[in-house]
Order: sequence, then C-alpha cells, then structure tokens
Amino acid sequence: MRQETELEALGREIEQESVFIDKARAVLATRIVGQRAVIDRVLIAMLANGHLLLEGVPGLAKTLIVHTFAAAMNLSFHRIQFTPDMLPADLIGTMIYNPKEMEFYPRKGPVFANVILADEINRSPAKVQSALLEAMQEKQVTIGDETYPLSEPFMVLATQNPVEHEGTYMLPEAQLDRFMMKVMVDYPSYDEELEIMQWASAAPTQVSVSAVVQPEEIFRSRRLVDRIYVDQRVQRYIVDLVMATRYPDRYGLEFLAPMIEYGASPRASIFLLLASKAHAFLQSRPYATPEDVKIIAYDVLRHRIRPSYEAEAENLKAEDFIRNILEHIQVP
Repeated sequence: MRQETELEALGREIEQESVFIDKARAVLATRIVGQRAVIDRVLIAMLANGHLLLEGVPGLAKTLIVHTFAAAMNLSFHRIQFTPDMLPADLIGTMIYNPKEMEFYPRKGPVFANVILADEINRSPAKVQSALLEAMQEKQVTIGDETYPLSEPFMVLATQNPVEHEGTYMLPEAQLDRFMMKVMVDYPSYDEELEIMQWASAAPTQVSVSAVVQPEEIFRSRRLVDRIYVDQRVQRYIVDLVMATRYPDRYGLEFLAPMIEYGASPRASIFLLLASKAHAFLQSRPYATPEDVKIIAYDVLRHRIRPSYEAEAENLKAEDFIRNILEHIQVP
C-alpha cells in the first residue's frame, strides 16, 4: 500500500516535470520531418546521462537533429568534424608555450561543451577515436599534467557512415561499449520525403530555434528517472536478455552459439535498465515494464554483439540475434 502511494506521488511529479519533453519535440518538429524514434532516443540518452551513436547514410538529418536538440535545451554545443588527418590535440586541446611568461598554459579543445557532435566519427583513425574515451567515461579531460572536469550535462552524440563506405574505420570495441545506444537512422517515408522537399523549396533558410528547456529541468528529470520503479522480475528479464547474448545455449538457443563471437558486456545490463526507466519517463510513467525493455533492446545491444565469421558468411547481423533472443526469452 505504501509503495502504491509513493508510485502515485512519483507519477504526479513525473507528469508535471515531463512537460518539457513535449516542448522539445515541438521545437525539433519545426526543423525535422519525421525521425520520431531517433528524436526519442536522443531524449532517452539525455535523461539517462548516456552517449548516443547515430548511423546512417549521409543526408538523413543526423547533424541537424543534434544541433537543434542542443539549441532547444539551451546547452553549449560544439560540432567536431572527424577527418583522417585529425590529431587527439584537435579534440581535447594541448599545452601552448607563452614566451613572455616563459611557461605553458592549456588551450582547451572543442570537447569542452555540453553537447558534442562527433560528426562522421569513424572517418578518423583509432587514436583520435580513443581520445574521446576519458571524456565519455570519466567526464574529464587530461591536458599535460592537469585534469579538467567537463561541464554537466555532458553528452557525446556521434554520427557515423556505414563501415562499407570508403574512407571509414571500425570504432574500437572499448569505445563502442561506452555508447549507451546505437541508433540506425533510416530513409524517410514517401510522405515525409514529399514534405521535406516542399519545406526546402518554400523556405530555403533554416528556421531559428529558441531554447524552451533549461539545464536545471534536465537535472530534475534525471533525479526522477533514478526513482522510477523497476520490479525484480523486470530486472531479471534484462539480465536474461544480456546473458543470452553470451551463452545462448543456456536459453535453448543452441543454433546461435556458433554465430556469436562474443556477447554484450555488463554495461548492456546497466544501460538497458537506465534506458528503460528513461523510456517510461517519456510515457509519464513511474515504473518500467518489459515492453520498455523490448522497445529499447535493439538500440542498446546491437553494437555490443560481435557476429562470428560464420554468421557474416550467412549475412546474419546482430539484429537477427536480438530478434531471436527477444522471441525466446519468456516475458515476466
């Protein structure tokens, strides 16, 4: 009885606080046609204090979504174009010598902002991609002998082209694992494409974006997301899904065992839990359900499962394994 009363009170708080989500969606809709699922994943990453990897061919508004999101949230924003000749210092900064003072001082790089758009991140070599690791995990950057904290909130929203495209590099597994979700950005529908074309011809200049959310609202919402209730059975369901990617034979999925080189790390369980709670917040709900987990599972797991050579020969991808796992694991 006491728990029900607490959930009802939390539900009222979430309903009041989540109003800013509709405001943010409305602003994004002034510049983005469609892509509702992608926008929701950006909001989930923000609420769960995570990072996001967006993959799709060029021209699908990935950069525009991130730029508009930062403006609507009144957050400082830096766009970093990753290139093959980029150096780590171009990202985090370096020490500059001042001959007058005869001493070095730090020049901070573009990573010092609330929202970082790492554009085409897989067009730079591994040493540059790895320079983001400390910033993403520790929310700090080391320049010379000094460590500098990054401003909160801090989010990395990276875009990448499919690895089959010319001039791209595979992201290191350690960095991939630090992204809460990998979201596939697809082509717009016929009607959406028609609307995009009409927008572009009628209003060639971009609509200006006004901030409708303040950082304080984000922090308050994150505290509410932390309080969202997740039943023990739902927690076990999350662990079962992740364990099935590592040991499919234990869950009656023997045919998947030779297809998966390695499964998801413990970060997958943590991020599935956090993202499910954030998804519940978007629905103004004080509790997470198995349906929240299933909706977000593909985005959290797809970049954490490595298909074997046998699977690649049969043209099987991580999404195929996730679908089989979701179909076989019993929902509580």
